[in-house]
Amino acid sequence: MRYADGPTTEATARVAAPPEAVWELVTDPEFLARVSTEMQRAEWLDGDVPGPGSKLRGHHHHEARGGWTTVSTVTGWEPGRLFEWTVEADADGGETAVWRFELTPDGDGTALRQWARMGPGPSGLTQAIERWPDKEERIVEGRLREWRTGMERNLDAVRERLG
Repeated sequence: MRYADGPTTEATARVAAPPEAVWELVTDPEFLARVSTEMQRAEWLDGDVPGPGSKLRGHHHHEARGGWTTVSTVTGWEPGRLFEWTVEADADGGETAVWRFELTPDGDGTALRQWARMGPGPSGLTQAIERWPDKEERIVEGRLREWRTGMERNLDAVRERLG
C-alpha cells in the first residue's frame, strides 16, 4: 500500500439518536477536538459559517511528530447527511487528506460512518516515507490503523453523548 495510491480507512457505528442530533455533534469542531486523539483545538476561520467552502483551522499533536496546524475547506455539506473537509497542503502541494462523516437514518437512530483518504499532497507522513522509503507500506498501514482507532473513538463519543 503506497501513499500515492490514496489509501483509505473508515469506521461505522449505529447511534441511538436521529440524524439531526448526530449532525450537531459531527459538525461541531469543539466537540471533535475534545474527543479526538490528535486534534487539540479547532475553529472556523474568519467567522465562517459552516457550509460549502468554509474554512476550518485545526491544531494537532502526535507523539512522533509533535504539533502542527492545518487548514481545511468544507468540500461536502448536505445537512443531516454528509460533512466532508479537505485538508490543504502548504503552498501548492495539493490536498493532504479528505475526511468525511456520512449519516443515514436507521429506524429510530442513525448509521454513522467516518471515512478518510490520505494524500495525494505532501504531509508529515510523506516526510517519514522520504526518510525511510523501504518502510513505506509499514508507515502507511500504521498511520491508517491510528486513524481508524481515532475514528472509532470519535464514533464511541457520539454514541455516549447521545445515548
